[in-house]
Amino acid sequence: QVQLAESGGGLVQAGGSLRLSCAVSGRTSSNLFMGWFRQAPGKEREFLARIAWSTGSTVYAASVKGRFTISSDNAKNTVYLQMNSLKPEDTAVYYCAAKNTPWGDYGSWGRGTQVTVSS
Repeated sequence: QVQLAESGGGLVQAGGSLRLSCAVSGRTSSNLFMGWFRQAPGKEREFLARIAWSTGSTVYAASVKGRFTISSDNAKNTVYLQMNSLKPEDTAVYYCAAKNTPWGDYGSWGRGTQVTVSS
């Protein structure tokens, strides 16, 4: 089982930046696929980005491509989400998640970190 812990959320003005971190612990492997998601009040959870732990290959949702960047530091067992040009509609709880295959559901989730973007 993989344990995930997000950090780095907070309050930022529109146009600003934040970097979220996700610390990965437990039964990690080089085959992990790490994802970032968010959920705003009253809305469904939204996929944002994914990175393959072993190759570094990335996938982005169209809604954040060009503004958000996912990266990983394997030596620190940490995945990051750099968020630039933030908008009020980016306000949500942000979650990281992990799975062992590029397909299927994510099996491990963090508790989330709140990001609030003021206008």
